[in-house]
Parts: sequence; C-alpha cells; structure tokens
Amino acid sequence: MAGAGQPANPIPAMTVYLPLEHPAVVISPYFLAQYPVDLTVATKIMTLGENDFTVKDVNGTIIFRIKSKLMSLHDRRKLLDAAGTVLVSMQQKLMTAHRRWLAYRGDSKDSKDLLFTVRKSSFLQMRTELDVFLAGNEKEEVPDFKIKGSFSESSCVIYLGNTNKIIAQMYRGHSMATFLFDTDDFRVTIYPNVDYAFIISLVVILDEINADRSGQD
Repeated sequence: MAGAGQPANPIPAMTVYLPLEHPAVVISPYFLAQYPVDLTVATKIMTLGENDFTVKDVNGTIIFRIKSKLMSLHDRRKLLDAAGTVLVSMQQKLMTAHRRWLAYRGDSKDSKDLLFTVRKSSFLQMRTELDVFLAGNEKEEVPDFKIKGSFSESSCVIYLGNTNKIIAQMYRGHSMATFLFDTDDFRVTIYPNVDYAFIISLVVILDEINADRSGQD
C-alpha cells in the first residue's frame, strides 16, 4: 500500500504476457512492472484533451491524472501522478505536416528535457499510424516505437520499433454505464517491463490526433 504522498502502484492484470527482455523505460523506471497492467481512462465524450481526467487500475485506484491547458495557442497536456507531481508535458508543434507532438520531462519546455517525439508515419492515412522517436534518435530514420490504430479508431496496438513485438494495446470500452453517464472509456493493457506512464502519454497524444482527423479538435 502506498504511503502518504507516494504514487500508487497498479495491481496486476489477469492476463499473462511475457516481459520484454530489455525494459522499455522512457519516463521513469518507477513505472515498470514485472506483470501486465490494465488501466482505464474515463472522460466525457468529446476528446481526452478537452477534459481533465483520471487513469485508474482495475480496483478503481487513481494512478495518474491528465490536465489540459485550454484556450491557448498550443495544445498542451500534462501527465501527473496520483500525488499531483507533473511527470511529463506534451505539446503539439504547430505548422508541421505530420501532426508532430513533443513530450518533455516534468513541466519543462526546454529542449534539454525532451523525452520523445510523436508524428504521423505519413501525411495521408486511411487509419492512424504514428512513429515515436526518443530524444536521442535525432536522425529519426527508424522509430523506437510504433502505434497502429484500427480503421474505426476504436483500438490501437503499440509496437517496439519496426518489429511485431507488442508492448501495449488500447481499445475503447462501451457499456450501459458509459452511455448513461455520457462518458468514454479507454482500456489500456501494458505488457510487463514497459513504462506504463509512457504508454498513457502515447494514448493521450493518439486521441488528440484522432480527434483532429474527425474534426473534433
């Protein structure tokens, strides 16, 4: 059980997956688990970016919060732990053909604190496909991670680089509760040895890009 002021650890998912041989750490090794993690993101039906919201494990324990900065020139999102500490700030880069997003450590916007960049794999797409480049990958010739969405934008799979090694999956959950309370659930399964704070950041950026494609943003 987490102590006062300490972030909570999510409980294990029910499904068993083999861990990565080498841990995928981007934000912090604190957010690595040796077991698969299931997290749920719930928000009002519009887009994730237009609402502050929480990320919970299967027991309903708050693991993360997302804060949005609205009515500003730059789309900006912040990932916070349950105690309110800013872990990563995500900002859309304007005037780019590939809808590029930049993610910085903490509340920074300084280039030295850049963690990763996300951009569309190609300008014209039938379904969303994104390339993720870590800060050290300056040439951006081969992505460190790849996100492939479904045609309906109801699910996505996150891969390690250009391989077929899955590290996380996301899908939208629809139930009577989400219909009655006008909410939209994102269910995310993060595989063992994968930074789950990093994965949640990618899901937020993916939703923003999908919202832009559908004219909601």
